[in-house]
Amino acid sequence: MLGFLLRLLPFWVREPLLIVLGSVLGVRLMYLAVHDQHLAAAGLGTVFLVFTAIRVYVVIHALRERRNPRTAASADGPGELPAHPAPQVHPQGGPAAQAQPAAAAAPHPAPKPPKKDHNAWGQAIAAVALFGVLGAVLWLGPNFMPADDDVVAQPVSCSEDAHEKLPKAFQHTPRPVTGDQLCKALNRPDLAQLLGTPGEKATTTSSSNNTAALTGGKIAEPEAEVGFDTYTVHVSATYDHLSTDQYVKLMKYGNEQDIKTLKVLGRPAVLFSDHTMKIEINLGSSGSGGPVQQGPLARTLAVALDRHDRGGYCEISVWSTSGALPTDSALLGIAEKVLPKIPERTAR
Repeated sequence: MLGFLLRLLPFWVREPLLIVLGSVLGVRLMYLAVHDQHLAAAGLGTVFLVFTAIRVYVVIHALRERRNPRTAASADGPGELPAHPAPQVHPQGGPAAQAQPAAAAAPHPAPKPPKKDHNAWGQAIAAVALFGVLGAVLWLGPNFMPADDDVVAQPVSCSEDAHEKLPKAFQHTPRPVTGDQLCKALNRPDLAQLLGTPGEKATTTSSSNNTAALTGGKIAEPEAEVGFDTYTVHVSATYDHLSTDQYVKLMKYGNEQDIKTLKVLGRPAVLFSDHTMKIEINLGSSGSGGPVQQGPLARTLAVALDRHDRGGYCEISVWSTSGALPTDSALLGIAEKVLPKIPERTAR
């Protein structure tokens, strides 16, 4: 298709176009071959330069023919005519009354000079200028385009699950928060700065409207999670009737470490550390998974859902695959931003 379109162009447009494109591509490929030491680029560059040299020769030959047009001379030219035509003799021997000149042979018409196309040079100059600009753009364009490393990655957003049907436990819970609301409250622009990694952007987000385990689906427990390159932050709200004091007593029977009670925004709270669970899922033909293993250590802050500690709590956990943990002040800063987005629990 491209070759057909090129054949439709006038000679003085097509040839300069091919010369410009061939030279630009050839020089560019040779530059890449020298800079990157790429043999394939050198071969292609040589082909384009040889093709360009042939087109230049064709144009020069055409210009010479236009300057020195060849005249097609006839092989048998007209003979010389006598200076004075011979008089005709009368048949009776006397001179004719009037001398009739001999009919001269009609001369061959002179070859017409080739018509000059006054627009040929204009077309050629316009074509060279146009495609010269295009070649310059192709050549210099990459220098003005931002590199891949300079492109600022946009943080991910939380998914909208407005049409998701909530479990019955949410219907029986006064003013419960949903997983999507928790995700929006957690996925703040300053979350990475609160974690001590201000240069990072959120890479993953997730949320769900689950119910607490071992409760038969009667306790609402929405949760959300935001992942960064360094840390992962998980937040959940459990609408049970367990007070913070009862929660701390249960920790004594578990594997929690570094337990510390405090208050956050006037609410009872507790800080502790515990290992996450690591589950491997095999997606092969058997579809079986490996045993549950111990994951990296996580630091968790549990805060009561109201100032009077009527039951229920919000947990904020942070962990990393490397095992590193942020300071406790980072969890307190996150809690102070997230808790105002969760309605306080009313009296039963």
